Amino acid sequence: MIFFMAGTSDARELALLLHQQGYPLLCSVVTEHAADILQEAGLAARSGRLNQDAMVALLQSQGASVLVDASHPFAAEAHATAMAAAAVCGIPYIRFERKQDTFAADTRLSYVDTYEAAADLAAERGGSILLTTGSKTLEIFTSRLLGKPGIRLVARMLPRVDNMEKCARLGLQQQDIIGMQGPFPRDLNIALYRFYQTTLMVTKESGGPGAVDEKVQAALDCDIEVIVIGRPKLDYPQMYRNPADVLAELSRVYPVPTTGGVADV
Repeated sequence: MIFFMAGTSDARELALLLHQQGYPLLCSVVTEHAADILQEAGLAARSGRLNQDAMVALLQSQGASVLVDASHPFAAEAHATAMAAAAVCGIPYIRFERKQDTFAADTRLSYVDTYEAAADLAAERGGSILLTTGSKTLEIFTSRLLGKPGIRLVARMLPRVDNMEKCARLGLQQQDIIGMQGPFPRDLNIALYRFYQTTLMVTKESGGPGAVDEKVQAALDCDIEVIVIGRPKLDYPQMYRNPADVLAELSRVYPVPTTGGVADV
């Protein structure tokens, strides 16, 4: 069985491809909503965060033969946990990561390596700042930007109850919260930039179907400065950006079982 860490649309496509090839899978995601989407597509899925001990126990109880990590590029803690758990269980770890975005040189684009650096740079720039990096690291930005003269912080995130509660706890006002699920078309991005009179947009270099390139290009078309946070730099034992390469590696370390299907949950 393949223990498959998902959570993005391209991960779901890869999981479906593996399932169609006859591989038994158990997909793992953080939220129940994401698990429901996978189950509706005919894939076995479980939800909830796992620490190393819990992941090891699950891998052993399910008899996992391979761990395929196709989770979000910025889920650094999950990647580290997965690599360690696979090592403890003595099974191959295969990382699948969507292609990185490339942007033409532009003086309005700034690149940083950390959320903290992005928040500090945003504090220097000031203005109406649109944060599109999600809720997990929201406090890094609110602690540096909220209440500062000449700064308005607007945050766009998934419209979940826990996210709204977090915003309230951190002091982000209702009028400065955009609760929406993407990806967002160019026209909608532009409309939001104009409505909030955005002068600076902060994003992550997630790549792929997350449409970071469209978000960035729309901002540049509106003459808005952009701060791009680079992906975490991890030392993966092996990483592939093409689904065909993942299939090739799986055929080497774990040939398709004679009876495929889905795992028991």
